[in-house]
Amino acid sequence: MYKSILVPFDGSGGAEVALIAAINLAKTIGTASVTILTVYRHHSMLEASVSMVRPDEPGNLAAIMRAHATDVAERGKKIALDGGLNDTRAFVVAGPTSRTIIKFAKEHDNDLIVIGSRGLGSVEGYLLGSVSHKVTGLAECPVLVV
Repeated sequence: MYKSILVPFDGSGGAEVALIAAINLAKTIGTASVTILTVYRHHSMLEASVSMVRPDEPGNLAAIMRAHATDVAERGKKIALDGGLNDTRAFVVAGPTSRTIIKFAKEHDNDLIVIGSRGLGSVEGYLLGSVSHKVTGLAECPVLVV
């Protein structure tokens, strides 16, 4: 059975449903751990230049995005802990969402990815296909789309 379940978590309702499904599955298995992964995209040079002309909004854009992603990951970890799953870790990584999820799963020997069918998304998601669709097509381990 599964030993290490990865749950990409962006804080959306779909991600929360996937996380709860992963928690229940891990508890049913009894020996599976759950890893929560929050991926944030690096800002573009255009976004960086826009942030420079807004002196009233302090802070480095990348640091602000990372801080928000960390809050999201910690919220996911709290959901898992409140659900009775103590063997839970949360990570925050910058990069292209689908590829980062797949790379992370491979590097951490996750043997199952549980992902929401719809997340926060972006215009890119509508043009290129959803993150869950890409992950199911590219992952080397089984993927459960909830």
